[in-house]
Amino acid sequence: MRIAILGSGNFGKALSAASVHAGHRTVLSAQHPERAAGAARETGAIAATSNQAALEGAEIVILAVPYAAVSDIARTVGSELAARTVIDATNRFDPLTLDGTSNAEQIQSALPSAHLVKALNTVVAARLGAPAIDGVSLDGYLAGNDTTAKTQVAEFLQSLGFHPVDSGALVMARALEAIGLLAIQLNMNNGWTWETGWKLLGVKKA
Repeated sequence: MRIAILGSGNFGKALSAASVHAGHRTVLSAQHPERAAGAARETGAIAATSNQAALEGAEIVILAVPYAAVSDIARTVGSELAARTVIDATNRFDPLTLDGTSNAEQIQSALPSAHLVKALNTVVAARLGAPAIDGVSLDGYLAGNDTTAKTQVAEFLQSLGFHPVDSGALVMARALEAIGLLAIQLNMNNGWTWETGWKLLGVKKA
């Protein structure tokens, strides 16, 4: 696939490396082009000079930026995201924000024509390139309202080595963001090494 990752921080860079390793044509952008260039050199991706340039030909666009940066992306390239599959990987970092809403629903309102899918927010950066623990593939939870977009995202997650789990409509992003926050809190509060992952056990098909 042709993947555009908007954001070249720790998460975006780790995701870029995993995407390239999975065989995808991966383009990185950043607020400062030189940062995208540096990340691309490290990961084997292609550096874009702007978000607009990164979107050219992209089949999946991934928001790998802090939530606060999404409004600027919506303002500058929102029209170019119409009818595209867009993964929202943002998280909520303050427990007080667990107010019954989600970043994903707010982003969908800002990008009403995009096929938004919540995914990857429950995965820590270190696990993007190592999506298994003790030989067990970690779950890649996703939620969205467009079936075709969710299928596309599930295929991408599977190519990275995750076990895709369709969590339902976009409203379920509220639960996924809570799970993401829980992972952050657990690692911070317990002094863990940020290599944890989620796996739902005991699943059997009827």
